[in-house]
Amino acid sequence: MALLEVKNLHVEIDGKEILKGLDLAVNAGEVHAIMGPNGSGKSTLAYVLAGKKDYEPTQGEVLFDGKNIFDLEPDERAAAGLFLAFQYPLEIPGVATMTFLRTALNAQRKKRGEAELSTPEFLKKVREVAKKLGIDQEMLRRAVNVGFSGGEKKRNEILQMALLEPRLAVLDETDSGLDIDALKIVADGVNRLRSPTRAFLVITHYQRLLNYIVPDVVHVLSRGRIVRTGGKELAVELEARGYAEYQEEVAA
Repeated sequence: MALLEVKNLHVEIDGKEILKGLDLAVNAGEVHAIMGPNGSGKSTLAYVLAGKKDYEPTQGEVLFDGKNIFDLEPDERAAAGLFLAFQYPLEIPGVATMTFLRTALNAQRKKRGEAELSTPEFLKKVREVAKKLGIDQEMLRRAVNVGFSGGEKKRNEILQMALLEPRLAVLDETDSGLDIDALKIVADGVNRLRSPTRAFLVITHYQRLLNYIVPDVVHVLSRGRIVRTGGKELAVELEARGYAEYQEEVAA
């Protein structure tokens, strides 16, 4: 059984159908990339999986670890092991990054019926993880993402992911606006977290991220449906040829 199964998913936003019968299966241990033109439904898929308000399905189902994801609230999905990395991480003035991380981690542990980490336990864990990812301790004392560069915001998000240890991490165009150094930071963090029990869904418009996070499977999403699936070489082909032919196929 796949870790994530999306079956005939239809989603409307403000009366307009965005996803039009999307099918997808992702196994534990795999990295899947979803590529497609702007407006094809890539971010809509990410928001539906995470449970963002107003992104409600009209048809189809999504199973996460065999359970219907639409029966779970967003915090329950997170506790079950679903993580969404945003295209543009939010700033939270007045909340220290360390406080935010501890609150998030303990909220998930509590939801799963696990004991919350004490302050010394949490500090030990976050310092170990931050050191592995090359994150400066000073950054943890700053307000969440306030005054952070694009690379720092992404590094902070990778730290969240490493601490929360999700079963499925969804990266929604996390490479947007990043220079090559920041891109490598994201890729290195993801590659360190790859494991046989964890899967990644990397949503991107460009092939360049996939030079560093090498996917097992690449899907082309166009006009609300996956219209082609292949190996990592498909990403290179898309970079060279673009998406026009897939849009024409769907239109036909």
